[in-house]
Amino acid sequence: MGVITGLFSWLNAQLLKMTWLSELIRLLVEKGFGLSIQTRLGGSIHFFIYDVIKIFILLSVLIFVISYIQSYFPPERTKKLLGGVKGIKGNILGALLGTITPFCSCSSIPLFIGFTSAGLPLGVTFSFLISSPLVDLASMLILTSFFGIKIAIAYVVVGLILAVTGGTIIDKLGLEKYVEGYVREAENIDLEPIELSRRERVEYARDQVKDIIKKVWLYVLIGVGIGAAIHNWIPQSIVENVIGQNNPFAVILATAVGIPMYADIFGTIPIAEALFAKGVGVGTVLSFMMAVTALSLPSMIMLSKVVKPKLLGVFIAIVAIGILIIGYLFNAIPFILI
Repeated sequence: MGVITGLFSWLNAQLLKMTWLSELIRLLVEKGFGLSIQTRLGGSIHFFIYDVIKIFILLSVLIFVISYIQSYFPPERTKKLLGGVKGIKGNILGALLGTITPFCSCSSIPLFIGFTSAGLPLGVTFSFLISSPLVDLASMLILTSFFGIKIAIAYVVVGLILAVTGGTIIDKLGLEKYVEGYVREAENIDLEPIELSRRERVEYARDQVKDIIKKVWLYVLIGVGIGAAIHNWIPQSIVENVIGQNNPFAVILATAVGIPMYADIFGTIPIAEALFAKGVGVGTVLSFMMAVTALSLPSMIMLSKVVKPKLLGVFIAIVAIGILIIGYLFNAIPFILI
């Protein structure tokens, strides 16, 4: 058992945490730039270069592998799978499919239109809409590399619970009439999924890597830059006073700050990493990440074009309250992640 544990720890350190890369960047900073990583400037340069390279390596490898698997789940097949199940089972399936399908918040809205026009239950589509940008396999593995397996699993589990709960509540409230008329009346065209060859799946996975990197590279750079500043330039006392464990409003502040940000989970992870290193509670960090990914302002603006204000308000309220509950719960019982 000890050998297996040791092997897993070594693989985690070398493949996910990339300790070898950290050491290489340390040598670059100290020997090439003549700066100690113990200084603010040297530490910031090390943090920035290491995190940027690490995130892009992980993204490229993970997105390629996961996209190859996801090539078996095109929107038409996803729609058929969701259409056959209703009730809580449908919400669970919608949330689970959101984690394995390659749809970010930008592409989730058009899919929401397609699912709704196809007659899928509103609650199921909202479960999918919440989980799709919030939780995916690539983000879980990258979270593992930064925070460890326990926090990564916790993020995925609470994200799925939020998606299922949110979709179930919306379903029970019977808010179908608050979907814009053109969405419900849109012509639904069922297309048979096209079977791809192995070469076509490889090309699809490669294109997904290029497409996602193009979409997220700027937010990764911004996120890592903010993370480096927090990690090396902002005193821990300031961070603790603003969103530390002693501030009862920390979770609320983190959620409020996250909502107007336009980024995805890959851009928020470096910021979350720096906050976590400064002693910010796990719940506060999770709330920040969820607010950015599930309630980003651009996504809400897009959603406002397809649902009426009452349904949009209910959706935002449910997700926001869920995020706050998750944040305070994990801050209150942090021992489960030790």
